[in-house]
Amino acid sequence: MSPTHKNARKASGVLFALIFISSPTTAFSDDPPTLTGAESRPAILGRIEEQGIKILGEMKVPGGLRGFAAKAGAQPLTIYLTPDNQHVIVGPLVNGDGIDVAADQLKKLSEVSIDPAVWTTLEKSSWVQDGNPEAPRVIYTFTDPNCPYCRQFWKAARPWVEGGKVQLRHVMVGVIRQDSPAKAAAILEAQSPEKAIALNETQEGGIPPSSTIRPETAVSLKANEQLMTALGFGGTPAIVYKNGKGEIKTMSGLPQGGGLDEVLGPK
Repeated sequence: MSPTHKNARKASGVLFALIFISSPTTAFSDDPPTLTGAESRPAILGRIEEQGIKILGEMKVPGGLRGFAAKAGAQPLTIYLTPDNQHVIVGPLVNGDGIDVAADQLKKLSEVSIDPAVWTTLEKSSWVQDGNPEAPRVIYTFTDPNCPYCRQFWKAARPWVEGGKVQLRHVMVGVIRQDSPAKAAAILEAQSPEKAIALNETQEGGIPPSSTIRPETAVSLKANEQLMTALGFGGTPAIVYKNGKGEIKTMSGLPQGGGLDEVLGPK
């Protein structure tokens, strides 16, 4: 799971961080059950969805279990149903070689393009430009001034931003600490918000919080937080970008490994 600062725990509260170990020689079922009919849709899945978890579809898995791809906000996860239909295991199903047997299926089922209208909504939000406005790639990232992973993402993106390949648009929120809204306001209300956010990400302790927050800024911060929640994110950084095919994608938390190239594109 990518590092993410959490501000909403309703969905994540039902996650149990359990791992089921199976033999690497266990065979997959060729014809897994489907989600049609009352018998193939156990009541426990409905109760899970009532907790804010979205079931995306069923996967082929070994070990006599039924596996389901799901999302808690923007975070993909796997849910395994025991044969009695009364219990679930949430987390990776790992074989004897330490391989997550459903990783590829989860990735495929969870990578669904977002409605293009979301991009328009983001364009109209209150954000801070970071980089060349003519850069060919635009990335929106919900940013809290007190988020250490936002700072890491800001630093990791410098080669792309300074090379003119990427423009980050920081959709400011204040959700982590008590002074987060005042710090976000200090950035948005600065004479140069771009310089202000750079100061926040490079100076120890970040930017000093504003002593007062303008009413219009408070409205913008609240709207940004509501937009972040509406998109299914539970914390920062929360990233919305277009891939090489022009499809709108999301990533929750600090991109790891190849995820950074996926989000930022070629240098």
